[in-house]
Amino acid sequence: MSHRPPEEADDSDPSLSDSDPSSPDDAETRNSSSDASDHHPRGDGARRKPFVVRHKALTAAAVVLVLLVSSAGGYLYWANQQLAAIPRVPAGIIPDPEKDHNEGGKPLNILMLGADHGDVGESVAEDLEDGEWTPGQHLSDTIIVAHIPADRDTAQLISLPRDSWVKVDGLDGDDGYSKINAAFSTGGPARAVATVEDLTGMKIDHVAIIDWAGFRDLTSAVGGVRVFIPEGFTDTSQNVTWDEGYITLKGEPALQYVRTRHDLPGPVKDDFGRIARQQNFLRALMGKLLSNGTTNNPVRFGKVLNTLTRFLTVDETWDTDEIRGLALSMRSIGSEDVDFVTAANVGFGDSETAGNYVKLDMRKLRQLINAVEADDVDRYLDRYPEQRLADEKSVN
Repeated sequence: MSHRPPEEADDSDPSLSDSDPSSPDDAETRNSSSDASDHHPRGDGARRKPFVVRHKALTAAAVVLVLLVSSAGGYLYWANQQLAAIPRVPAGIIPDPEKDHNEGGKPLNILMLGADHGDVGESVAEDLEDGEWTPGQHLSDTIIVAHIPADRDTAQLISLPRDSWVKVDGLDGDDGYSKINAAFSTGGPARAVATVEDLTGMKIDHVAIIDWAGFRDLTSAVGGVRVFIPEGFTDTSQNVTWDEGYITLKGEPALQYVRTRHDLPGPVKDDFGRIARQQNFLRALMGKLLSNGTTNNPVRFGKVLNTLTRFLTVDETWDTDEIRGLALSMRSIGSEDVDFVTAANVGFGDSETAGNYVKLDMRKLRQLINAVEADDVDRYLDRYPEQRLADEKSVN
């Protein structure tokens, strides 16, 4: 029995410390069948025939049920194989003994990195095959800490601006300080984890790295993602014009949307504008991924899973059963249950070696982390509403 999915036919408070299973044609068939049975002659044979029909129907139903169970088993086997095939890399993570192979019902912190290797073509896993990281070969302009509470009813995604001036583990220049994206570029996943842990005080349980090429293909796998452009403008850097109104993006245009940082209209510009766009797109993508059009469509879901596993890399401590268990435990979460937050800043600075950088507001960052870990992020966002992602019609 093949275990592949079916192919498509075509297709400053310290305490803040796509198809209907039944159709009109089906209904007409059922009605005409019912009408026909009402007109059977009332002989002995007629009294026995309904039993024969019911017997055949029950037999057919049993066969269908067996086929469905067999198909589901095969599909689950295939899905499990896909998850097991995700490349694992060392990331310097020492599992919490209380969570190791027992993460259900416990809070998790996952460092999410968007990796870009330009035209080199070598993946993160391939780069680390010899145990050595190649400095400068991979960049990460997207750095997000995802906090998933123990009850799995919500999630908080904290974006850290790529130019944030922080102490980077293992660097000597500028007294060990640099832009935060230098951590991944110079030292790979392990250095990125150590840097984020030092900055936030949060224990990182796992790392998930997705190549930008995978992000592009993922948008196509779900059939496109719909976003709203509040005000038309032209991004001269990418030579793309964005017209006002709703637009469905997939493939390269989706990648251009999340990469846009130049010529943005409105008050949120440059890298902060790009962060808002990335968060806005993630919100819309999550809505599409969690919709019945994806989860109840084996073909589409198969494409999504296949794309994710081809372009996703995780830390070596994240086992297949843990990934599967987390996904199942979060299946009731909707995009409205996810808070998208950007770490606050107090302005900008300049370094002779690194150029302009972002100075984080460490007091607010500590309050945010305390609020997130206490599952009280709403209180923090009520106090600092400017740090919450704006509604879908306000993000340019």
